[in-house]
Amino acid sequence: MITRKRLAAGVCGLLAAIAVGLLPTPAAAGEPAAKSSPKVELTLDVSGSMRARDIDGQSRMAAAKQAFNEVLDAVPDDVQLGIRTLGANYHGEDRKVGCKDTRQLYPVGPLDRTEAKTAVATLAPTGWTPIGPALLGAADDLKGGDGSRRIVLITDGEDTCAPLDPCQVARDIAAKGIHLTVDTLGLLPNAKTRNQLSCIAEATGGTYTSVKHTKELRDRVDQLVDRAARPVVTPKPAEGAQQCSGAPELKPGVYTDREKFAEHRWYRVPVKPGQELRASVSIAADRAVNNDYGILLRASTVHGREIVRGAEAGDGRTDVISSGLRYPKAPLTSSDDTDKPATETVCLQVSNSFSAPASVKTDPGLPVELTVDLVDGPSEGSDAAFFGLGHGWWFLCAMVLTGLLAGLVWGWISRWRVTVWRTN
Repeated sequence: MITRKRLAAGVCGLLAAIAVGLLPTPAAAGEPAAKSSPKVELTLDVSGSMRARDIDGQSRMAAAKQAFNEVLDAVPDDVQLGIRTLGANYHGEDRKVGCKDTRQLYPVGPLDRTEAKTAVATLAPTGWTPIGPALLGAADDLKGGDGSRRIVLITDGEDTCAPLDPCQVARDIAAKGIHLTVDTLGLLPNAKTRNQLSCIAEATGGTYTSVKHTKELRDRVDQLVDRAARPVVTPKPAEGAQQCSGAPELKPGVYTDREKFAEHRWYRVPVKPGQELRASVSIAADRAVNNDYGILLRASTVHGREIVRGAEAGDGRTDVISSGLRYPKAPLTSSDDTDKPATETVCLQVSNSFSAPASVKTDPGLPVELTVDLVDGPSEGSDAAFFGLGHGWWFLCAMVLTGLLAGLVWGWISRWRVTVWRTN
């Protein structure tokens, strides 16, 4: 009886072990949790102007459908993709109704290629071009998760639903800090369309592309979807303060913020002895600005004494202006006072001198990207960074010594020739 009970217990234990082995196990402690899948929404203009037959002998709509079918076949499996249309349903003359004509054709999620292609095949050029409402709808479609999010807007004309300015809509989306990028593609665009689509892209850190052929459209959309699957580092939001005393403390990384015109903001970075602080800042002019502007990145002590600064100025239209600085903190020595705090708090000030015409909205502020890094500082005097001479310091010394020796030799030869001449 005892033997039978032991055998039954052993069989039950074996079955339990097998069942546990087959069940999905949670991530072990310390292992990084799986990141959310990247999300992309293709936003297609289906307005009446898409009937024009000027892309490789076919209509703009037919070229877009062909490109979409080929792109859908190549979408990476880990990308959640959706499709939104604008101007696809209402063909009347009521502008108020036409400017609400945007809907999600295919929901953002795991892609069923056949279903998505079938949905695209039903589209026919119809109505208005409500780009602003379409961007708001697409941003709402992409909510949730911490993966990269990207809108790919494809249109052949500018927005026809002012006063809702799509460029301002893009700035408002960027100001929310949700790290949503809008890439724009213009089909045979005119100057006004180019300017508007460029403004939308610049406001969110995206790209603008002018398209004249079906292959260009397919390749570019495919490239953007693929880029979403392999995103770059996503900056962390950090809201700078008006004074260093209340500034957020930053660790090495990339941060994003918004700064008003002619404003300054403060951040704090703890630097240990023997470390070198390397910081850089970029401010994007995502709207029309006046000529003559600049940015300043300044490092100072908590008492206000300036340590080092980096500055850059511009004149004319520039998308981004950047500056940086380096501050090596000397390592502790045996003679140092051990009562002193080992870590120094460095105050970083980011300032700008941008201004804009009265017609330009200054809210939200200009996008700021701040990069902070801490590396091992120079340990010897021979380190080029220790002297700030760059990698060519040895060449400079060699030139100085060569010039000195050449001068001495030439002076000696000149005196010898004069002496010989006088003797003769």
